[in-house]
Amino acid sequence: MGLTREQFIQAVTEHSRAMFRAARSILDCDADGEDAVGQAVLLAWQNRGRLRDLTAARAWLVKIAVNCARRIRQKNGRMLCFNDPEQMTGSGEDRQYHELWEAVLSLPPESRAVVVLFYYEDLTVEQIAKTLKIPQGTVKSRLSRAREKLRTMLCEEAE
Repeated sequence: MGLTREQFIQAVTEHSRAMFRAARSILDCDADGEDAVGQAVLLAWQNRGRLRDLTAARAWLVKIAVNCARRIRQKNGRMLCFNDPEQMTGSGEDRQYHELWEAVLSLPPESRAVVVLFYYEDLTVEQIAKTLKIPQGTVKSRLSRAREKLRTMLCEEAE
């Protein structure tokens, strides 16, 4: 039978931030990430009958968002957009979070995606491998290289 309308709305509401972060990790700007989430919600609604287990909704929605983001990236090529600079103001903790997020966004797309899915979305290596359709060993090596690169970038900024 799949999800009811209410269950679908609840799942999308609960997991929309995760969907956005996953999409944004693949794309170069917030607007494209929002487009990917919008497309993902539409696709998920059209295919809601396929989801039988509500506990799998998060992974299912994130995977759809990742696939939509990949299609947008492929369509747009390497086009860059710039986000609102007013978002960069805030408390010291906000700035630290922003600096870390900017460092993550500066990673190559394949590394950025695994970092966001692992650290921000708490997916397992196995779930990331299934979502991105890559071997688990590749996920682990990308995470390792990304950690080292982030460590180097953040230490250079601190000095």
